[in-house]
Amino acid sequence: MTATQRKILVTSALPYANGPIHLGHMLEYIQTDIWVRFQKLRGHNCTYVCADDAHGTAIMLKAEQLGRTPEEQIAVVKAEHERDFAAFLVGFDNYHSTHSDENRHFSNLIYARNRDKGYIVAREITQLFDPEKQMFLADRFVKGTCPKCGTADQYGDNCEACGATYAASELKDPRSTISGATPVLKANTQLFFDLPKFDGMLKEWTRSGRLQEGIANKLAEWLEAGLQQWDISREAPYFGFEIPDHPGKHFYVWLDAPIGYMASFENLCARRPDLKFDDYWGKDSTAELYHFIGKDIINFHGLFWPAMLTGADFRTPTAIFSHGFVTVNGAKMSKSRGTFIKAETYLRHLNPEYLRYYFAAKLSGHIDDIDLNLEDFAQRVNADLVNKVVNIASRSAGFIAKQGGKLSAHNAEPDLLAEAQGKAAVIADFYEQREFGKAMREIMAIADKANQYIDEKAPWALAKQPGKEQEVLDVCTVGINLFRLLVIYLKPVLPKLAAETEAFLKVAPFHWEDVNNLLLDHAINTFKPLMQRVDMKQIEALIEDGKTEAAAEAPAKPKTALDADPVAPVISFDEFAKVDIRVAKIVAAGHVAGADKLLQLTLDIGGETRNVFAGIKSAYQPEDLVGKLTVMVANLAPRKMKFGMSEGMVLAAGPGGKDIFILEPDSGAIPGMRVK
Repeated sequence: MTATQRKILVTSALPYANGPIHLGHMLEYIQTDIWVRFQKLRGHNCTYVCADDAHGTAIMLKAEQLGRTPEEQIAVVKAEHERDFAAFLVGFDNYHSTHSDENRHFSNLIYARNRDKGYIVAREITQLFDPEKQMFLADRFVKGTCPKCGTADQYGDNCEACGATYAASELKDPRSTISGATPVLKANTQLFFDLPKFDGMLKEWTRSGRLQEGIANKLAEWLEAGLQQWDISREAPYFGFEIPDHPGKHFYVWLDAPIGYMASFENLCARRPDLKFDDYWGKDSTAELYHFIGKDIINFHGLFWPAMLTGADFRTPTAIFSHGFVTVNGAKMSKSRGTFIKAETYLRHLNPEYLRYYFAAKLSGHIDDIDLNLEDFAQRVNADLVNKVVNIASRSAGFIAKQGGKLSAHNAEPDLLAEAQGKAAVIADFYEQREFGKAMREIMAIADKANQYIDEKAPWALAKQPGKEQEVLDVCTVGINLFRLLVIYLKPVLPKLAAETEAFLKVAPFHWEDVNNLLLDHAINTFKPLMQRVDMKQIEALIEDGKTEAAAEAPAKPKTALDADPVAPVISFDEFAKVDIRVAKIVAAGHVAGADKLLQLTLDIGGETRNVFAGIKSAYQPEDLVGKLTVMVANLAPRKMKFGMSEGMVLAAGPGGKDIFILEPDSGAIPGMRVK
């Protein structure tokens, strides 16, 4: 225990109970677990809780698809989630579910306290209604085009592409996912959390140092645009808690999901007399409370959650730590490429500690995306963990075993060992600030010096010289002590390696302050290999496994005569009718720096101009295009490219190369004219 022991409660975002954990998820839980393990290693009273997010229409739909009840669905998925987290050595103190008595209690309590203070208002709204099924449609029963960024096929509560939140009635081209019908607007009364009343509080709270600067700036944009009342009720059918004073209405899943943090902790308190709920969640709590989340859900955690807590007289988080997304080989995870890798799939091929280390080596306190480059992954694990860290022990232990298995009583290199011990403070600070990548670099620098020392002393050569036995023992004792220090520093990242090292060295579980001591005149066990090199064949097998799983999960294609046509899948006339094709006049054209095939076009579609990147450089010089007409898809969602935003798609004909044809200016077409 440290002299100034801290009381810390840590959470990760709750994984949704409608599917398996994948490597994109694992970034967050590994990041959180490393930080928690570091705090515990330092002797602090740190508690880590999480739960499955088990409510909402998506759970209902998934359960129905699988022929289960929602309760059966969430029980099966919870068991799978806990299995995968345990395999990746994520050490929750408690893992619970939002479909629990504790969560119902706190959801009702927070709702009632906010209601009694006037922060819950009922008002009539127009809501989407399925005319075929004769029912109001909850968010997940509606899909359409995002009203903010134009991305198609988005659910009725928030956009997965841009992160915007909105009412389902704001969707463009909405459709019912139950019947396929176009919903109609119908009056209905819903409950709203009066978020605008917390405007002043949130402006101060978001700038109080509790958030990373980039996140605070993003929330400031929403605050400056003006907060809106938040719809917290949903109509049946809905899998969730019924609102106590409004039969037939249920709490929106995003109301009770973060309350799941409180519920999981309360569930743990019932089994741990040393933990008191109010000490951590009470309004006057002096404990530290941290949430680790992805940057895509910051609006719920950075605005709605602190406002709800404040309105209900609970404390707000000490800080919220956001992280970026995971890409694989520089691109979004893809099922077709086999890079949408489930945790379960990874574990069939590779050591989980390898991924823990690779993520740690790339993580910082910022919100940058993390790229899992699989070739770099193999090289870094082999170079750092196998060739550097574990190699120190394997190069030293055999010579000690030959001399009776006991370390020297003499410290032959006090300066080198003192230098390694002296890095504890800077490494600890990097861990504390979540600058794990910087911590790993410091640790590997020590490993480099340790290997350099062993190379210079060459105990294998000394062992061949008569009378050098003590010197060999001294050198290898230094090597073992350097290895021990490295493993102490790495224990938050590599807990299994640490446990195996503790057994090898015949010592009690490491604590951070153990770096202040050396292991001398101490018997150790026979060394056994601790880590194996990653073979690229393992990576290839993992990718192939991912492709096979994706193919097995893909829905069957319709059996039609056109199935064999490689040109395109069949679409309905109604789908085709949604495509807005217009004549456009090219008013400006230019080359795109760094692009071999693209030209940048400014298109006039009748009183409006669009910026479009078109792959027609092989057929035209920019100056030859100005004044010509072309045809474009005008309602295509904007696409962010590294060269800029492309706001549509130019249509052209021809076999390609120099033979790509667009309309001439004298074709009789008028800019903006619809093509039917």
